[in-house]
Amino acid sequence: MSKRFYFCTMNIYQLFPRLFGNKQTEMQLNGSKSENGCGTFADIDETAIRAIKSLGITHIWLTGIIRHASESTGTHPDITKGRAGSPYAITDYHNVDPDLSSMDDFLALVERIHEQGLKVIIDFVPNHLARENVGFEPCNFYFCEGQSFVCPSGNDYREFPAKATGNNVFAPNPGMNDWFDTVKLNYDCRDTWEKMLEIMRFWCTKGIDGFRVDMAEMVPLDFWRWLIPQVKADYQVILIAEIYQPALYRGFVEAGFDYLYDKVGLYNTLEDILCRGHEAQEITRVWQNLESLDAHMLRFMENHDEKRLASRFFVGDAWAALPAVAVAALMNTGPFMIYNGQESGEEAEGVSGYSGDDGRTTIFDYWNMPRHQQWMNGGAFDQPSELLNFYSKLLNFRLQHSAIGKGAFYDLMWCNPWYNNFDPRNVYAFLRYSDAERLLIVLNFNRNEDKDITVKVPEDALQLMGYQNHNDFGMGGFDGEHVQIHLAPSEVKIIDFDTKESL
Repeated sequence: MSKRFYFCTMNIYQLFPRLFGNKQTEMQLNGSKSENGCGTFADIDETAIRAIKSLGITHIWLTGIIRHASESTGTHPDITKGRAGSPYAITDYHNVDPDLSSMDDFLALVERIHEQGLKVIIDFVPNHLARENVGFEPCNFYFCEGQSFVCPSGNDYREFPAKATGNNVFAPNPGMNDWFDTVKLNYDCRDTWEKMLEIMRFWCTKGIDGFRVDMAEMVPLDFWRWLIPQVKADYQVILIAEIYQPALYRGFVEAGFDYLYDKVGLYNTLEDILCRGHEAQEITRVWQNLESLDAHMLRFMENHDEKRLASRFFVGDAWAALPAVAVAALMNTGPFMIYNGQESGEEAEGVSGYSGDDGRTTIFDYWNMPRHQQWMNGGAFDQPSELLNFYSKLLNFRLQHSAIGKGAFYDLMWCNPWYNNFDPRNVYAFLRYSDAERLLIVLNFNRNEDKDITVKVPEDALQLMGYQNHNDFGMGGFDGEHVQIHLAPSEVKIIDFDTKESL
């Protein structure tokens, strides 16, 4: 079968420069930058970018680029989460994090990425910013009039009157689990709208190809209806909304967002299957609930907010999680994303500092990724693991097959009940097909048992794929509309109906 790349397919690599390029191996709890090291823009050199591209990546989301609260920027320690700070507590929207180097070095990085034929995405943070910030006026904030700010992490920082906290705490005393290091922006003030438009335009002029919009749902929809057409009239950028309310999905797509987080749908469903004994057939409900918005969903199984798949707090085994990864990657034409270190099986083991021990790689501390460092090998990126090779094969498969990049989807669960030598509790099966390709994808979520199953492909599915009758479809080990399949524990199997080969 001839193959070519379908560039409508998006494979995103979320890259946290502070972590990605850090080569220091010995870490100190709550360590400083000098003690624990820190990756920079220079560490994302041509060798690193080529290695990322070889995984099958088309877009790099550079996370934590904009200048934010940290020890290095001199933010008051009471309102800094960890010594490195939260990348979402922005102090200056028009500058970069000095831990990573300068704006000139950032622009050189953007150029290096573009030279390799990849696109650059960065964060746009419109809902909140750091308590200590530049470029904003009192009208841009909400205040708790007549009340002093009560900081949950210390008593030295003074703020009067207290500003509302970023996660909609309109009180002077946010808790430790609130975003106490940030303040909420006020969109009742028209000046806030104008400032945000100017900021997005500023980064577009730097060659940015897209924005992952932090907590987009916490900003009024009318603002997005106003901003997005203006930006897209002048710049070809993609916009990805971090959003967790399905009732808002359609409105955000209609406002101009290209893609939305599929967290409360597919991610949470797959988490339930992997960790809570839910049945694989629950995946069907996800696309049914989306009501034709499926192609607008960004799928992932890791990002900076979520637990590592290999951590003891989640699956505890990177290989056992691969059926979920494959569903997220192969189910539809929308973009698929991995988080740096996922491809190497990062476990996020132990306490780093502010982040604690929670199965996540810290975004608040100067830290490293030990398994990633093995692949990085001092910057050579010449020590791939078997797991990394799986991710490379999966991601490149998305690029190389029209059935995935632009094809249709057919869920086979309705016609494969448990009594027909099929196990919908542990097995999920679906078709992806285009004019050029017809693929059967079957996954075993059981990490301990082999499965010998019969998959029924009904007549209407055969006709949709272009087969005239069952005889046209059946050959070799295929029996009319039935396919006999053996699945090892946690196995992902892709069968090409035209060649009858497992890919």
